[in-house]
Amino acid sequence: MTDTANERSGYRGLAFFSYGFRPFFLGAALFAGVAVPAWILTLAGVDDSGFLYPARDWHVHEMVFGFLPAVITGFLLTAIPNWTDRPPIRGNQLLLLFSLWLAGRLLTAIAWLTPLVSAAVDAAFLIAVAGLVWREIAAGKSWSRAPIGGLISLYAGAGILFHVLALSGAATDLPERMALALVMVLLALIGGRVTPGFTGDFLVEHGRPEQPAAFSRFDDLSILLVGIAAVAWTVQPQAMVTGWILVAGGLANLGRLSRWHGWITWREPLVLILHLGYGWLAMSLLALGCSILGIGLPKEDAVHTLTTGAVGVMTLAVMTRASLGHTGRSRHAGPLTVFIYMLVNLGALLRVIGPTTGLPSNLILGLAAVGWSGAYLLFAVVYGPFLLRPSLDE
Repeated sequence: MTDTANERSGYRGLAFFSYGFRPFFLGAALFAGVAVPAWILTLAGVDDSGFLYPARDWHVHEMVFGFLPAVITGFLLTAIPNWTDRPPIRGNQLLLLFSLWLAGRLLTAIAWLTPLVSAAVDAAFLIAVAGLVWREIAAGKSWSRAPIGGLISLYAGAGILFHVLALSGAATDLPERMALALVMVLLALIGGRVTPGFTGDFLVEHGRPEQPAAFSRFDDLSILLVGIAAVAWTVQPQAMVTGWILVAGGLANLGRLSRWHGWITWREPLVLILHLGYGWLAMSLLALGCSILGIGLPKEDAVHTLTTGAVGVMTLAVMTRASLGHTGRSRHAGPLTVFIYMLVNLGALLRVIGPTTGLPSNLILGLAAVGWSGAYLLFAVVYGPFLLRPSLDE
């Protein structure tokens, strides 16, 4: 069965492989719901000998180069047809891409093949995604989207570097920071577009005279500061100047966020959550900068402001909205969706500030994992049927 858009394009395959957001959002949600509890169990002493890499490296790799690329891929494969006016990647091509991602998750968790082959299979996914993005940009002559292609290519390069260093027994800090720095920029670029855009639609729909500020040089400056901070943090993570640039980027993006009238959207959590997610991004820049300057959170907790906070909240904000809109449903957050948002924010808060409370670390990390992973598992339960079935507007 297919939805109306599929019929217009001649697609007659499974609805699940009709658009990139369907398999990749559901796959990412299920994986997030399993991978984080698995990491907590390893901290509690459960044997981790089956992982391709030591437990800490496996956890970081799977969240940064496994879970997050799936969400990004789902978003890009759904957005690119609108950018290029070309048909979406679907059917067997999408099935093969999703299978490659899934193979990477299995081979890094269970050492079925040699480490080199397992690493090559995993790295091939982001290489394939980058190739598809560039192919669509070139075919659609949408060169204004070239920065997105460049960022995904660098992301793929960071994934390759991670495996090279990990297989040689070296520290993997550099590719980890490189990937997270790229995520900062992606959130500033994409989050900085969709948040005011959907907010403006909401305000018009509800007859409000306010509108988010139009894109201006201030937005350019805010994004530029994020880019400079991302590069500085990648190459000089301990330098005081890096700390100050991160703080400047955080303050600029807080100012950017304040110009979008997010507080008016409290009646529709589906829009409000985008503002909360972007707020987490700004706060993560501040937290990372202050940790370098010796103020506030320790480095590890500051990093989780970006990963569990900005990434966790913004990905679920995008996943819920896209899943509703592209399956013909009303763009409104029901009670279970609101609960998803509450869980992911609670999990992020516990992970970031919980260690500073003095409570047992295993307790705090366990509760944070329950909240954060529970949000993704609940997404899979609530939205999985939407993603598996044809659109309602068939």
